[in-house]
Amino acid sequence: MEYEAVIGLEVHAQLKTKTKIFCGCPARFGDEPNTNVCPVCLGMPGALPVLNRRVVEYALKLALATNCRIARISRFARKHYFYPDLPKNFQISQYELPLAEQGWLEVETSAGTRRIGIRRIHMEEDAGKLIHDESQPLSYVDYNRTGVPLLEIVSEPDIRTPEEAAAYLKALRDIVVYLDICDGNMEEGSFRCDANISLRPAGSRELGVKTEVKNMNSFRNVQKALEFEIRRQKALLEQGKAVVQETRLWDAARGITVGMRTKEEAHDYRYFPDPNLLPVVIDDSWIEEVKKSIPELPTPKKKRFMEQYGLPAYDADILVSDRDLADYFEATVRLYGKPKTVSNWILSELLRELNRDNRPVSECPVTPENLAELLTLIDDQTISGKIAKSVFEEMYATGERASTIVEKRGLKQVTDEGLLESVVSAVLDEHPAEVEKYLKGAEKVIGFFVGQVMRKTQGKANPQIVNQLLREHLEKRRK
Repeated sequence: MEYEAVIGLEVHAQLKTKTKIFCGCPARFGDEPNTNVCPVCLGMPGALPVLNRRVVEYALKLALATNCRIARISRFARKHYFYPDLPKNFQISQYELPLAEQGWLEVETSAGTRRIGIRRIHMEEDAGKLIHDESQPLSYVDYNRTGVPLLEIVSEPDIRTPEEAAAYLKALRDIVVYLDICDGNMEEGSFRCDANISLRPAGSRELGVKTEVKNMNSFRNVQKALEFEIRRQKALLEQGKAVVQETRLWDAARGITVGMRTKEEAHDYRYFPDPNLLPVVIDDSWIEEVKKSIPELPTPKKKRFMEQYGLPAYDADILVSDRDLADYFEATVRLYGKPKTVSNWILSELLRELNRDNRPVSECPVTPENLAELLTLIDDQTISGKIAKSVFEEMYATGERASTIVEKRGLKQVTDEGLLESVVSAVLDEHPAEVEKYLKGAEKVIGFFVGQVMRKTQGKANPQIVNQLLREHLEKRRK
């Protein structure tokens, strides 16, 4: 029997606010354990939460960017469960009245464009973090993360393949990073994903029994975990066994999912409205104000880059994947009007250096002005393309301008035809056997001669002039 996967993703985006969602404690990552805490986020008796307005603003941004319907009135609820990293024994979240619903995102896969529905976006607080001691049966808890604001984005079960799931997750991450509301760091857990997956016979409209998969900290792991879970569930069904509704962890080292606990239902959490927080009321003027702050998003930007600059989809996709990179590209194009050339240099030379150093574009020592100057030096034949690459490496290492490096190192191209003629003649005299091969029709030998001239001129000879002079001198020798 053929089976079809039904996949829905629950994504948690940790917001880049300075303080937590219901108190004034810093929402910083990496501080000493249990230093960013207070009676409110520790759930002390009598401590009352106060909503951080910036959290609502960030939630509105994401709701608008994902085509959601925004609720004019939404409400916070208490979600009860008992775990050491949850000091109040409940989490403040939203349930029956979330901030936003009925949105969608379009994603690109090898099978084409798919629209994935977004069921809801709601605000909530994060829990603390448990650290398990491998040397003894002890666990420690760090409450610094308790109360850090989250947006939970719940997709519709519209996803049919692991590839679509990874594409949806990447598109969503690109949006939150563009909006500057989340840093999108999956390794640190500020952008994390749980996947619900079930199988059903192809063509059936009934949903199968689902499992939830957690602990996936990269796009690749999401895809691989879902691929494994499809194989596992399919094998169970083919053997006539039941799929158990449970939460499973992805073990990246072994490439398998492992059972963790039986899956809870909503009624298990005993939701009810939080009596200490007023409903959130959104008016039209606030929505309009937020709309004005939303930048051009990755999908329309990619389309514009392809239309305005004539870039292929591959180039545009990489350039718009990082807002700072897209801005760097456009700043360079404004100074040097050949978009494809700029794209080639960014995608090869610039990204190679940045990736090697794990450095963001915002800290790149080569400014758009300096890159534009380097490309202009190639165009006006001051330096060759090959020398330009070594100049770029020095620009990246030192932050100096291209013209300064060229002047300091004496790298200007040799374009003096008289000087180059003497070098060409010397090369041909030194290699009579290769000259004979050329005269007998071995055209490719010309490359050998060019290399020899470049070696003698330390790579400074203008290659176009060298090619022209070589052919002229070789033809004279034919006569």
